[in-house]
Parts: sequence; structure tokens; C-alpha cells
Amino acid sequence: MTDPSKKHGFFSLNELITTDLEAAKAFYGNLFGWRFAETKTIYGNRYLTAFKDGAFVGGMMLKEGNVPDDVAPCWDPYLSVDDVELSAKQAEELGGEIVLPPTDIPNVGRFCVVKDPQGVSFNLIEHKDQA
Repeated sequence: MTDPSKKHGFFSLNELITTDLEAAKAFYGNLFGWRFAETKTIYGNRYLTAFKDGAFVGGMMLKEGNVPDDVAPCWDPYLSVDDVELSAKQAEELGGEIVLPPTDIPNVGRFCVVKDPQGVSFNLIEHKDQA
């Protein structure tokens, strides 16, 4: 693995949770010159991957149908880990809360959603190509 963003403890992805996917696509696309490809979320809903000069920069999805109602629109960070189950267990032992247990993302890896002891949410991700 040569991509440092896939190493344990590094931020690897930012994902926008929005209430208006087309407006977000237009705003960020025009502001940063991003281009988009469409795929699906783990729930089968529309998902946009964003690229700048051919390089992957992040993702976007609608709040509705993908995240709990109490989650506000936001940029949602992912941190890489070597073993998502082990890291989720360690997060709990350190006072964190597992909001979504380790779950497969087809062709990507496994992730989970965690709240730290102060209530701040983030995602842990074990990339498929780490092995």
C-alpha cells in the first residue's frame, strides 16, 4: 500500500451529507472545479464521488435514506485503521460509542461510525486493498 491516506490513523476520506445533492454538486463543482461520478451508497441510494484533476477528493450523499434523522448536514470524516473491529472495540474501551457497527462497503472495505467521549462523530475505515 503506497497511499498514505490508507495508513492507520490518517484521514482518508471526507464525505458530504446534504439535503440537496444537486445543489451541493453545483456549488462544490463550480467552487473547486470538481467533476463527479455516480455510484450507490450501502443502502442503494445515489452517491457522488468527486474528483479534481483526475484525483479522488471525496464523496457526497443525501441525508435522507442514508443517515439517522438526528444527523445534521455536515462534512463527515473517515480515518483509516488496520482492523475496524479491533479499533471499534478499542474506541468503546476508551469511552466512545459505536453508532453503526462494522459494516461492509462493497469494493471499498469495512467501516463503522463512532462518537468520541465528547459526542463528536467520525468513521473508522479498513480499506479492502490494505491486505
